[in-house]
Amino acid sequence: MANAASGMAVHDECKLKFLELKAKRTYRFIVYKIEEKQKQVIVEKLGEPTENYEDFTKSLPADECRYAVYDFEFLTPEGVPKSRIFFIAWSPDTSRVRNKMIYASSKDRFKRELDGIQVELQATDPTEMGIDVIKSRAN
Repeated sequence: MANAASGMAVHDECKLKFLELKAKRTYRFIVYKIEEKQKQVIVEKLGEPTENYEDFTKSLPADECRYAVYDFEFLTPEGVPKSRIFFIAWSPDTSRVRNKMIYASSKDRFKRELDGIQVELQATDPTEMGIDVIKSRAN
């Protein structure tokens, strides 16, 4: 397990599942959660390749922070299929201050463990990570 700057460890499964998403397209998305008692980041949910962006956003709690990775596939203006791997730091306004602080202080270290992130997004409410935002950041 890797050690995060805030004292949060990163469970090996976090990196392994990310590598599967990146290399094999095994998952559409991964939602990560910090287990405060165990002081580590763990995988909370894996999205099947058939799931879409709406399924992904529904898997994020309305009042708790999460980290997430989403594999966004799209067509270029020339019609070429492409994909971008997004790292999303979900920190809703309604979450507890302590929760926001823990996630904020661990984010950069955790993100470094996931080699291959192409776009980073910080969101405090659903409008900041709507599909239009994702599309505009993908290009």
